[in-house]
Amino acid sequence: MPLDTGGVTGLHLQMDGDRDANRHESLTPTLDTGPDVGAALKAAREFRGLNLQDLADTTRIRRSYLAAIEEMRLDELPSRPFTVGYVRAYANALGLDGEAAVDRFRREEPLTDNALRAPIGVSETKDPRLTLIVGAGMLVLAAIILWNIAQRAMSQDAPPPHRAPESAMAGAKLGAAAGPVSLGAPLPAPVESTTPIPYETPGLAEATAAGGSSDAVIAARKASAANPTAPEAAIPARPLPPTFTPKGAVYGAQPGTSTVTVQALKGASLIVRGGGGVVYFARQLAAGEAYRVPNLAGLTIDTTDATAFQVFVDGQSKGLLPSPTISPSKLTGG
Repeated sequence: MPLDTGGVTGLHLQMDGDRDANRHESLTPTLDTGPDVGAALKAAREFRGLNLQDLADTTRIRRSYLAAIEEMRLDELPSRPFTVGYVRAYANALGLDGEAAVDRFRREEPLTDNALRAPIGVSETKDPRLTLIVGAGMLVLAAIILWNIAQRAMSQDAPPPHRAPESAMAGAKLGAAAGPVSLGAPLPAPVESTTPIPYETPGLAEATAAGGSSDAVIAARKASAANPTAPEAAIPARPLPPTFTPKGAVYGAQPGTSTVTVQALKGASLIVRGGGGVVYFARQLAAGEAYRVPNLAGLTIDTTDATAFQVFVDGQSKGLLPSPTISPSKLTGG
């Protein structure tokens, strides 16, 4: 009678299937696989046939950050709270326990007292100009302090200021009696060389001589044009005084220092010049005003109308000026 082996055969097949399942489960990577949590996550990713870009699209985490987690290059990752969140999201995306992955990460990378690092890609740079400004300010402040210290040291080492004797200071007080002060001789009066020549209105002298009548002036001009040889007697002839009698202001030198005196018979300008064209006197003299000529060599008398001035030498009349321009020495016969 043949041996019934169906049950044994089925049992053998069932046992072989269980052995294969256990072998498959033993080959599946877990969070305890590898030397660190990064290697465990990488093994789980490769076992599932995923690449970093697939996980980056799923977790919205940069691919470079995922690669840094797998290699445990923590210096390329942001601060620790961000890194912990990335590890949890990475494990959850692979269907693993995110909290268990975080616990292993914390055991392998314990928290230190170091300050949180800035996110990757953000570099903290300082403006070099600020350093230069601060340095310059410190140098200026140090120079001011040193200068004040040096000034104090110099003031302490300097001798006391010299003081005059008390007797001299008492004599110099305000209100102290002072000795007589001698004054020099008074300076001579400035020469009237800056006085401009007064402007004389054309025809004004003729109109004044004619009593202010313009018709008389026109008639005199017509008569003069008709008889050119006739003298221009704008002023009726009258006897001249034999001696000098002041009839107005007298300009020029003092009475004892002058020989020649000219006196205006009517309004006219008088200019007295010296050597080199220096003007000693220039003025419009009214009738009766006079000028005493200084006894200086090289003077010249210049006037616009010679008949408007009478000449006196040592107070005696010498008649009218011979010419509009003449030297005083000729009037005295010198």
